[in-house]
Amino acid sequence: MMISATLESLADNQVLYLVTVGRVTARPREIEIWFIIHCERLYLFSEHREAAGWVRNLPRNPHVSVRIGRRTMKAVARVLDYQKDRRLWNQVQVIADRKYGWGDGLPVEITPAA
Repeated sequence: MMISATLESLADNQVLYLVTVGRVTARPREIEIWFIIHCERLYLFSEHREAAGWVRNLPRNPHVSVRIGRRTMKAVARVLDYQKDRRLWNQVQVIADRKYGWGDGLPVEITPAA
């Protein structure tokens, strides 16, 4: 697992590469996506919300791989629930808007594996 100082040092990168496991094929699926870092976790925003293939892969297998620059880590992903995670949802949306000028998608939390 990356130590938090290392994770924070990657915050200025514009994109990361997320690998999920295909829900039908069980094959690795990689996407390039914007991200932010908040409280030692990564947050991604799905423009197409629950319709995005990578988001649809997560309920079947939340274990993912993330690459930022030359750093790769294993992690676990979860889609934020607006009712249960409203405060966190709003916090990460503000950070994304500050970084990219956009944060209206569905937030997905990525927790680095120990």
